[in-house]
Amino acid sequence: MQLKSIIDYLESVAPTQYQESYDNSGLIVGEKSTEVTGIIVSLDCTEETIQEAISEKCNLIVAHHPIIFGGMKRFNNANYVQRTVQLAIKNDIAIYAIHTNLDNVYKNGVNTKIAEKLGLINTRILRPKTNTLLKLITYCPVDDQSKILEALFSAGAGHIGNYSDCSFSTNGIGTFKPEGGSNPSVGSVGERSNEQESKIEVIVSNDLQNQVITQLMSVHSYEEVAYEWYPILNSNQFVGAGIVGDLPSPISSSAFLNLLKKEMNLEVIKYTPISKNIQRVSICGGSGQFLIEDAKRSNSDAYVTSDIKYHEFFDAEDQLMLCDIGHYESEKFTIDLLYDILREKFSTFAIQKTRVDTNPVKYFQ
Repeated sequence: MQLKSIIDYLESVAPTQYQESYDNSGLIVGEKSTEVTGIIVSLDCTEETIQEAISEKCNLIVAHHPIIFGGMKRFNNANYVQRTVQLAIKNDIAIYAIHTNLDNVYKNGVNTKIAEKLGLINTRILRPKTNTLLKLITYCPVDDQSKILEALFSAGAGHIGNYSDCSFSTNGIGTFKPEGGSNPSVGSVGERSNEQESKIEVIVSNDLQNQVITQLMSVHSYEEVAYEWYPILNSNQFVGAGIVGDLPSPISSSAFLNLLKKEMNLEVIKYTPISKNIQRVSICGGSGQFLIEDAKRSNSDAYVTSDIKYHEFFDAEDQLMLCDIGHYESEKFTIDLLYDILREKFSTFAIQKTRVDTNPVKYFQ
């Protein structure tokens, strides 16, 4: 199987355009035409994971964190990043990162995985993204309306929240006048024609724009297909930062800490005490300090994340139990998530979870 097939699938789950501006998700080392012999799934890519791939005869590492974030001017073994990339290149091992784009999707997302571990219900995106939706308007003969709609739906258009096959259609009169060189079957040159037409409107996620328009062109009967794209300013409720949901019933703050420690397999939790029970919980795997105010606005009783700075703990103000569980600890189940995503699609392919503990932080007890 070519690496391109695996990348195409991963990017259908978490399109790279959903990554944050500072990120570097995507193919970092390798060529899409490479025949993949096996996959190692990991949170980080280090020299140890490259060595593991070599020993397991796997030539692709799918990691959550990119090994390279910014530009690099030299490769001379000066640090672990350079050594890791050089080792991968020397041994023809591809590295693919799927980072904040996987954080930012609801279905099969990093934060949804954590919410499932904690047993949250009624979950939704904490800070939905804007500018990720488009409206497509096109026109077709009335008799072709059903065919056009089915084609658009099959390409992924018409999804709104938990509903699919959503559209709006109106009928009217379309006019056209063939010019020289036009298809003679559509009317005489220079003669204006009128035709009953359907105007079709559908919502399209912007990562599906190309495939939707390709599908439209492939089934449309017109020589010149009229269509329009409009940006939608509405928030996309299935793309964005963080997750918020509810425990089935309120529990004490100490009971919540015990739940968190058990389900996330934690050694230690940094937290701010709170004088109320916990039911609504916000989550952001990785560095989530930027969502503290969003968690407050959602009326959350607790916010689970990592990398909170000392002074930001004061922002809890007895409204919110801030729980800093550690960066690696908050995202370690992403390995299971990626394994399941790949295994579901490529059930007969060699996919392994890394056995390397890449957490650079240890705790002395």
